[in-house]
Amino acid sequence: MFLRRNRRQKNGQQYEYWTLVESHRTERGPRQRVVATLGKLPGLDEEERAGWEEIARLLDGDGAPAEPTPPGDLFGSPAAPPSLPPPQWAQVDLSRVRVERLRQFGQVYLALALWRRLGLHDFFFAHLRRGREEIDWATVAAILCIGRFCAQASELALSERWYGQTALDDLLGVGVEAVYDNRLYRGLDALLPLRQALFGHLKERYESLFGPALRVPVV
Repeated sequence: MFLRRNRRQKNGQQYEYWTLVESHRTERGPRQRVVATLGKLPGLDEEERAGWEEIARLLDGDGAPAEPTPPGDLFGSPAAPPSLPPPQWAQVDLSRVRVERLRQFGQVYLALALWRRLGLHDFFFAHLRRGREEIDWATVAAILCIGRFCAQASELALSERWYGQTALDDLLGVGVEAVYDNRLYRGLDALLPLRQALFGHLKERYESLFGPALRVPVV
């Protein structure tokens, strides 16, 4: 196998890409076929060159080499042996690969980033009482807010279905079994007395982000 540089013209501009090509014999004589289109490779360091050489060797069906193979043959020019040890490859049975526990990530990650940007975790951590609870109320407030932001569901639906389908357990460090409806309801009770203080905090954050000219009345 070897790498082939390809060039083509489009709209007056020249584009360049690489393909991995294999030579094989047919009844009509030797032929070449494209094994993979690699796209544009702007630069190849020693480790990348060694990696492509190893891929070509594996695709050819060769066993593990006794010594590291110099990567120069594949690219048509001599190259010094890589200073790093050769990459180790593992064979995977693709027929047995499966996806387990598919979860939502993008929405909750964005909501959590907005939550922290607004300083809400610090606000609730400073204003909510802390005792011997397993999960602090500031984190419960984050779950409630992100759940309303992303799912618009009740506390029961958030705990029984929605939370376990998201990546919040990894992002917040709170397991699915620790989020249940009674805990979320008690979280709402803890948040209610902070209503006016929360509005004042959000007003300050809004003005700090968008300037004092954009004022929000607090009712």
